[in-house]
Parts: sequence; C-alpha cells; structure tokens
Amino acid sequence: MLLRASIHLSSSSFLFESVETRKKETFPREMAGEGKARSEDLNLCFEKLMMLAFGGGKSGSSEGGVKMEGAVITEWKDIPVELLLRIVSLVDDRTVIMASGVCSGWRDAICMGLTHLCLSWCKNNMNNLVLSLAPKFTKLQTLVLRQDKPQLEDHAVETIASYCHDLQDLDLSKSFKLSDLSLYALAHGCPNLTKLNISGCTAFSDAGLEFLTEFCRKLKILNLCGCVKGATDRALQGIGRNCSQLQSLNLGWCENVGDVGVMSLAFGCPDLRTLDLCGCVCITDDSVIALANRCPHLRSLGLYYCRNITDRAMYSLVHNRVKNKLSMWESMKGRCDEEGLRSLNISQCTALTPPAVQALCDSFPALHTCSGRHSLVMSGCLNLTSVHCVCAVQAHRSASSFPHPAH
Repeated sequence: MLLRASIHLSSSSFLFESVETRKKETFPREMAGEGKARSEDLNLCFEKLMMLAFGGGKSGSSEGGVKMEGAVITEWKDIPVELLLRIVSLVDDRTVIMASGVCSGWRDAICMGLTHLCLSWCKNNMNNLVLSLAPKFTKLQTLVLRQDKPQLEDHAVETIASYCHDLQDLDLSKSFKLSDLSLYALAHGCPNLTKLNISGCTAFSDAGLEFLTEFCRKLKILNLCGCVKGATDRALQGIGRNCSQLQSLNLGWCENVGDVGVMSLAFGCPDLRTLDLCGCVCITDDSVIALANRCPHLRSLGLYYCRNITDRAMYSLVHNRVKNKLSMWESMKGRCDEEGLRSLNISQCTALTPPAVQALCDSFPALHTCSGRHSLVMSGCLNLTSVHCVCAVQAHRSASSFPHPAH
C-alpha cells in the first residue's frame, strides 16, 4: 500500500503523488492525463481540513502527527470519515474521483457518502468514465452528464440504472446517441427519479417515454425540449396518466405536440406550475383553456410562436383568475396575489389583440411590461405595443406630472 508509511498531514504533496499513481492505474486516460488537476487543489483541501478540525491547526503537532480527542493522525487513512467527506464537499468532482483512488478506506467512504456528481467537465471519455464509476458510487442522488458533444451510449445508462437505484435527479441532455433502451433501463432501475433532463435527445420515441412514465411516477421536473420524436400526444397522455406530481415540463420546439396531449397534461397534472410550449405550432386555444381550468398553480407559460392562440385563450386565463381569487379568498386571505401567472411569453402570437392581452395584464399583477421586469414577453407582436402593466402606467403618469423645463 502506498500509504502505509507514517505521513504528516502537512505532506500533502505525497498524497497528490499517491493519487496520481493510483488514478493512472484505475481511471481512463482523460482523467489521468488530460484532467491536469493541480496539487495545490489538494493542499487547499487539507488546509481547510486543518481549520475545520483543529481551529486553524493550533491544537495540532507538526512532528508526531495531529492529535484529535486522544487520537493521533499520522497517516492519510487515519482521517475520520466525517472529515474526509467534509473535504470532498470543498473540492470539485474531478478531485473527488481522484481521492477515491487513494486507498480502499477512502474509496469506500467516498463511494458510500457521495450523493451528488457532475461529469460535464469530461469532454472526450465520459462513457468509459461512467462505466467505471457507476458500480462504485451507488448512493448517488444527483448525476449530471450534460455534454457538449454526444458521448454517452446506452450501456452506460444501463449501468447507471443497474447500480444507482437512489437516483433522483439525472441530466442526460444532448445525448444524441441514446435510444429507448436507456429509457427502459431507467424505468426499471431508477423509480425514484423526480427530475429528468433529456432535452436534445432526439432518438427517444414516444413509446419509450410512455413506458418510462409507467414506472417513474414521482417525476416533478421533466425537460423534453427538442425531443421531437418522443414528445407527442401519446407520450403526454402517458405523463398525464402516470405523473400526477409533475410541476415543471419543457416541451419547447416539440412540433408533434397537440391539444390532445396538453389537455391530458392539464387533467392529469393539477400541480403543474411551469409549462414551456414554445414552438408547439399545432396547439390551439383549447390547450390554454384546459390549463386555465385545471391547473390553478400555473406560474409560467411559454407560448412563443404558437400562432393558433387567440383572444379566447387569454380571456379564459382572466376568467379563471377571477374565479380562483374568489374561491381562495376565505382560505388564503391576503395571499391571493401570490397565486397566478408570473411569466408569460406570447411572442409571435400575432392573432392576439390589445384588449385581451391588457385584460390579462390587469388580472395578473406579476406580469410586467416595464423596463427591467419583462415577465410578459410580446416581441414580434407589433399590434400589442399599447399593452402596459400597472407600474409602467404609473411611471408614465408620474413623469407626466413633473413640469417640463422651459426651453
């Protein structure tokens, strides 16, 4: 064992050399060579450890190890698990992976204690890295595998699903190589998922997504932006049928989404708070009316380029705002204004008219058109330039009330 000799805590260069030796034997080439982690990172870790554990090192000894509650720390393996995990929380994920290769004690402690991991820094060999790490880091709850270029393949996701059963938050965005096999694996292996980002995963089908929802019923946040083949009415019907806890859904540029799917969402996901339908060119007023009627907690709605949306949809939101205010008055006195839309994008919805949008703006005080607070976005709608929020009108009146200086 590299670390059997007595090592003072001040000798962090030895730790770095040991990590470098072990990681070259254990991990892929990118992490060993191209990662270029610096020894000063680990020096900083242990300086912070000294401050945390020994009040700046005042109670330690630089000659015979460090004394702590009657125990003497003379080797790296003597560091208590609690302090090791504190170190892990202070450094980046690359260093955490390096540290897990120091010795079996560190590996076991880190693998059992690590719950959050991000590998987005891995630019060339993420697939092999996942295959290496997933069987060890079995307690992961959050795993971010966002990629700039597609690396992940189905067998990597299948490995994650086989070992990381506690996973709650998974980011696979831009994984162009993944197929429905990944969704089937996640459905069987990760039923506790509450947040899933598969935006840009263009190979997934609606059958795969529908299957996933039958097992991952705890989903609260789901990003399907750009999943053109996967995000269809069939998939949305599955979501509405199985994911009643859903709060946020991104369907941006999923052009196969129609009224049938959105209405299924509205009826099956009453706690929906954020819905992005930007670029869903097939939806009509019926979708918005269903959302207005069935989703009283809706806070953010994106309708960019939904050119089939008319005043009828806007007035349905206004009508249900008034109805909800009345029904909440007794149970939520003074809190009514906390409810309702806070963000709305109707850019390029050219069929809308000023009276309908103004009525909407008046009904939802959190929708702003004023400078710096644009939560009502209307770009591309030149016929809506007369629509203003209350504070914008008040600012205009205040400016008009001041006398103009004589020229």
